[in-house]
Amino acid sequence: MQQIKFIWDFRGPNGAQIANHHLIHLKEFIFKEQLDIEIFGVESVNEMHHMAFMVVPEALMKSLRDTLKPHRGQIYSEN
Repeated sequence: MQQIKFIWDFRGPNGAQIANHHLIHLKEFIFKEQLDIEIFGVESVNEMHHMAFMVVPEALMKSLRDTLKPHRGQIYSEN
C-alpha cells in the first residue's frame, strides 16, 4: 500500500523549535485519534528551514489532509 508523507515547513531562526513543537501536536493527534501511524519526526533542510512530518496510508490521506492541513505532501519511500 502506498504511503504519503505530510510535510509542514518552518523557516527562520526559530524553525527548528517550531518544527519540534509542531511534532508534539502531531503525536498528540495520533494518540487521540488512535491512528496506527509510526513514522513521524523532524528533518533539517538547512539552518533556516526545518520540517515536521508524518507518513500516512493513502487510504487516510484525504481525510487527514483536510483535518491537519499540511503545507505539502509527497509519496513516501523508505529509501
